Amino acid sequence: MSNINVIKGGICAVEGVRAAGTREGKYGLTVIESKDSSASAVFTSNKVVAAPIIHTKEMIKGGKISLVVANSGNANCFTGIDGIRDCDRTIEFASEITGIPSDEIATASTGVIGRKMPMDIILPLVKESISKLDHNEESSTDAAKSLMTTDTYHKEFAVEATVNGEKVTIGGITKGVGMIAPNMGTMLCFLATDAVISSEMINKALKAAVNKSFNMIVVDGDQSTNDTAILMANGKSGVEVGKNGEINEDFQEALDFICISLAKMMARDGEGATKFIECKVNGAKDENDAILASKSVISSSLVKSAIFGGDPNWGRIVAAVGYSGCEMDQDMITVSVSDDNGKEAILVDQGKILAFDGTDALNLAEEIMQEKNINILVDLYQGDFTATAWGCDLTYDYVKINAEYTT
Repeated sequence: MSNINVIKGGICAVEGVRAAGTREGKYGLTVIESKDSSASAVFTSNKVVAAPIIHTKEMIKGGKISLVVANSGNANCFTGIDGIRDCDRTIEFASEITGIPSDEIATASTGVIGRKMPMDIILPLVKESISKLDHNEESSTDAAKSLMTTDTYHKEFAVEATVNGEKVTIGGITKGVGMIAPNMGTMLCFLATDAVISSEMINKALKAAVNKSFNMIVVDGDQSTNDTAILMANGKSGVEVGKNGEINEDFQEALDFICISLAKMMARDGEGATKFIECKVNGAKDENDAILASKSVISSSLVKSAIFGGDPNWGRIVAAVGYSGCEMDQDMITVSVSDDNGKEAILVDQGKILAFDGTDALNLAEEIMQEKNINILVDLYQGDFTATAWGCDLTYDYVKINAEYTT
C-alpha cells in the first residue's frame, strides 16, 4: 500500500468539506457539508427501518448530497408517521438555515428505538451545529464525538492516495459499538472524497468496500435498524477515479483501507469489550465459504466468551466453522492463535489436536489469550480463497450496558 498515506483531519481532511457537532446530555447532533457532491449509500437490510433511512434511501436516488444531518440518542425508528414528520421537519429546518435544497440533505439517526424524537432538543442542536460548520481537524472530531452513544471513544480516519500520479483524499467518521452484526451494524459512517466519480460508480466502490469492512465485523450478532454508510465525492481534486464502468484500483484500495480501519475501531470498542479478535480463514473452496467461516467464528458467543476468559478453546472454533455452512473436512482443518508480538500456538494441525493439557502448545496458547489482541487463523485446505473478520470478546459489562440501555 505504498500509494496510501494516513493523514490527520478526519472527514475535514478533504478539501471543501466542513463539519461540526454539538451535544446536550445524551443527545448529539452532527452536520457534514460537502456541497454539490455526487453520492451513494448503503443501508441496513433489517426489515424494520428508521424514518431517516426511509428519507435518505429516497433522496439518494438523485445521486447528490450537499449536507448530512445526523443525531444520536434517539433512533427515530418504529415511531410511525410522527417519526416521518419529525425527520421531514429536521430536514426542512436545516434547509431554511443553510439555503441547501431539502432534496440534497441526507439524514441519519442512532440511539434508542421506539421513542419519539425530542424535537425541542434536536432542532436547537441542528441550528447550533450548522453555526459551527468549519474545515479543520477539531471540527471533524466534534462531529465524530456527537455521533457517539455507548462508544467509549470517537472514530475518524483519513488517507491520501496516489491515483494516476495525482493525489486524492478520503476522510471519514463513524460510530457504533453494539448491535453490530453482519450486514452492517448499529453504525453510522460518513465518508467524503475530493475525487471525481459519478454516483453510480460511488455505489459500486462503496458496496465493495463495505463488504470487506463493515460487513465483516461482529460484536453481538444483533442487526440494527439504522445502519447507514454514505460516500460523497465533491470532485475538488479534479482526479477522475471511475471510467468505463471500472473503479481505479488505487482508489478502491484506499477506500477499502479507510473502511477497514474504521470498522476495526468499531470492533475494538465493542460494548464492554476487553479484547479485540481477528479471524482469518485460508484455504476455502470459494470466497463465500471463507466469509461464512470467518464470520461464524467471530459471531460465536461461545468463542467470544472463551476469549474473555482466556481459554484457547479450539473445540468451539472448530464447531463454529462446522455450522457456518462452508465446505470443510474435520480431518483437514488447522487452527492456531497468535498475538501481535510474534507468538503463535498451533492448536489443531490438519485435524490432529496438539494442545493437550500440559503441552507447550497449550501453555503458549494460554499466554496468548491474555493479550488484548487475539488473532485466530483457520486453514480449511479446500481451496485458495481467504477472508478476514473482526470482533471482540463477550463480557459481563456487555450484559450490564444493554440491560440498562433505556433506564
